[in-house]
Amino acid sequence: MKAEKVLTSGEVGKLCNVNFRTVLRWIERGELSAYKLPGRGDSRIRIDDFLDFLVAHQMPIPEAFRPDERKVLVVDDEAHMARSIRRVLRREEYDVKIASDGFRAGTYLGTFAPSVVTLDLQMPGLSGFDVLSFIRQTSGLEKVRILVVSGLDEQRLKQTLSAGADDYLAKPFRNEDLVAKVNSLMTNESRSAAAVCKADSLPAEWR
Repeated sequence: MKAEKVLTSGEVGKLCNVNFRTVLRWIERGELSAYKLPGRGDSRIRIDDFLDFLVAHQMPIPEAFRPDERKVLVVDDEAHMARSIRRVLRREEYDVKIASDGFRAGTYLGTFAPSVVTLDLQMPGLSGFDVLSFIRQTSGLEKVRILVVSGLDEQRLKQTLSAGADDYLAKPFRNEDLVAKVNSLMTNESRSAAAVCKADSLPAEWR
């Protein structure tokens, strides 16, 4: 049976940049769940309990516990546009993959697990609207952020928000506007992911 991943009060203190005695006070007040080792009395904190404590008290999640969030899937059948978006986002150190149609997008959503999808609406076969509907109706993809990037008129673009998109960007666009919108969606995704980040993201030395 695999041992449960836990932290000592000292390790929690280092991660939170506080003295371990402060951690003990959190435990004594019932703010941070912990258990004592039999015969020794030393406290141990489960990773899930530690992360729940951070989220509940609006404290930053240590980098070692953050999931790999900087993944963007570009869904666009226009190769030049898709490559341009990828080039701009890679300069911002995003991990980017391109899906040239809705079917490939469905595959990458499972294998690549992006945090943000930039989605063109006018594509052959499965349209962008089909992909949007698929994401919003599929269990496990609830936290994927969707940025519609399309040449449709403003009224149609606004309608995508009620269909499940998180934001939209009209073509043609400025590179800085693309980056700003992706950064904003990625920040929102980071906050959401932090709330559910679990022990699988433990640093190697604590496994």
